[in-house]
Amino acid sequence: MNTLARRFRTLPIRARLSMLVAAAVAFAVAAVSVTCWFIVQGKLYDEIDADLKSSIPHAMPGQQVQTALITCSRTPTGGLGFGGRFKGYTQLVKSDGTVCLLDGSTTLVKVSGNDKSFAANPSPDKAILHNGTDKDGNPVRILTTAAIVNTGDFDSRAMVQNTALMIAVPLNGTQSTLNDLALILLLASGIGVLGAGAAGLAVARAGLRPIDELTEAVEHVARTEDLSVRIPVEEEADDEVARLSRSFNSMTTSLASSRELQQQLIADAGHELRTPLTSLRTNIELLTRSEETGRPIPPADRKALLASVKAQMTELASLIGDLQELSRSEGQRGERVQVVALQDTVEAALNRARLRGPELKITADVQPWFVRAEPSALERAIVNILDNAVKFSPEGGTIDVALARGVLTVRDHGPGIAEDELPHVFDRFWRSPSARALPGSGLGLSIVARTVQQAGGEVTLARAEGGGTVATVRLPGVPTAPPEAAGP
Repeated sequence: MNTLARRFRTLPIRARLSMLVAAAVAFAVAAVSVTCWFIVQGKLYDEIDADLKSSIPHAMPGQQVQTALITCSRTPTGGLGFGGRFKGYTQLVKSDGTVCLLDGSTTLVKVSGNDKSFAANPSPDKAILHNGTDKDGNPVRILTTAAIVNTGDFDSRAMVQNTALMIAVPLNGTQSTLNDLALILLLASGIGVLGAGAAGLAVARAGLRPIDELTEAVEHVARTEDLSVRIPVEEEADDEVARLSRSFNSMTTSLASSRELQQQLIADAGHELRTPLTSLRTNIELLTRSEETGRPIPPADRKALLASVKAQMTELASLIGDLQELSRSEGQRGERVQVVALQDTVEAALNRARLRGPELKITADVQPWFVRAEPSALERAIVNILDNAVKFSPEGGTIDVALARGVLTVRDHGPGIAEDELPHVFDRFWRSPSARALPGSGLGLSIVARTVQQAGGEVTLARAEGGGTVATVRLPGVPTAPPEAAGP
């Protein structure tokens, strides 16, 4: 059984559906056919039984019965036949099983145990019906009843004790009819099962056609890596196959978009890496050539070269860190998400900003607020915002930082951003023409936007009244503060 089940599971879905449909139809047809056969059999037997009961004689001639019982001849003597009203077999049976033929009977009917029992205790109000065989083995329908005889001139009747009357009719015609019916039902069932199998195969092919198209599309994508493949789906269709096709189309669209973004990221990263690497290579070649030729570089120039190398290495490290941050998957981020005290994160970022711009005045008004985010990513985003403010603030300038009810604002008093540049400030590797001479990779604000969006918030950058730029971060809070951050 397990082997058959395993083999069945290895068959194509189309074949399995056809077999299941054929099996279901075969079961239904078999049940109907068997039921029909038994109903017809019952009806035919009811008619035969009615004929047998109607053939029971009102009373048999007493003298003739007496003679039969005395002689109990097992050889037909011919004669009675109940006036020709009934064409069948008649005989008397004693309680010990002895058969006594009546005149007109030409065939012996085999006696069963029930017949003997009835003969031992006959009742004029009862009769038993059952199937049996004659002496030649042919099937017959038998009715066993009490033997009633005439006892006088005034039509008086009496029941013969310890004796029963058996009346039988051949079942050859009935059996032939039932056999023909069984053959017809068998043929009809076979045709029905074959038709159901063919219909099931046709339905399976029609129903699985979208699956075939989906399979071909997947194989095409696996073979060619062409993500532009789409499966046609009717707009009004809402079945399982249609939903699967829409899901596949949505998946390929997302993969194509992801690949495009990946290719764009690689291209932009290569472009951004080329500049610091070229500068770094040039400076190192100058230092190497100085050592090889024995022509020392003036101390001031050597110091400037080493400072440039250090700055380029720092820029490369920052760029690589930003690329790693952008390449992290959502699953990796979700594992580190927790409730964060935003005011503590802002304070930590402010301390780092003060170290990077010691000549600047940074004011802060920070109120408690708790959010659900990744702590390190959130701090990096806030540091990037403050770094931009430090980078573009004039020497001795002021940076105003405020946090109230989940809204963080960072305002500098630098040159500000042109209106036509505002839509691009969160694009990867985008840098304004005025900032290209300053250190940076153009990924800082892109990381800020991604981190804030993953935390369920939003970030905007706008020109501030009176000059400068104001960055606004809105983050949804959590219902309660974590126990470790709630305080005494």
